[in-house]
Amino acid sequence: MEFKIVFTGPPGAGKTTAIAAISDVAPVNTDVANHDPSLNKAQTTVGLDFGVLALGEGDQVRLFGTPGQSRFEFMWRILARDALGLVLLLDNSRPDPVQDLLEVLDGLGDALDGVACAVGVGRTETHPSPALDVFMDELQRRGRVYPVMAVDVRQREDVLLLLDTVLAQAEASCWEA
Repeated sequence: MEFKIVFTGPPGAGKTTAIAAISDVAPVNTDVANHDPSLNKAQTTVGLDFGVLALGEGDQVRLFGTPGQSRFEFMWRILARDALGLVLLLDNSRPDPVQDLLEVLDGLGDALDGVACAVGVGRTETHPSPALDVFMDELQRRGRVYPVMAVDVRQREDVLLLLDTVLAQAEASCWEA
């Protein structure tokens, strides 16, 4: 069985890095030289990232990463189509990570309905504010209840925890149906 999980979030949140941390194959990415000085990074994704994680017994998760810039939000919805779940990554060192969350929620719109989701917030060790509770409160105001956790997207265990959280939600919703 194959499952589709989409990693999304603003530029620099670590989508490409997270997929590389857990993929069993060399990830495919569509990174190009960044010419936007506001992004403060050398490369940026303009299409998608793709990796695969074997679960055992022939099951696998296909991992898709979206571009982060809001001008590519049409890709967010395309990639989210038929996904079992979403991993929303945020970077707490960005100027307004709460606004980043809201922009991604708005950009995905109803593509979030009925889809398992977990939120990973990076760089909390160096930028503890806003606290994770602030993200949970904003989600609740939008009628969304997702697990929110601090992560280091370079660490395989952290990314696997996000993925396990999404898969557990999806499995639980199957039992509810």
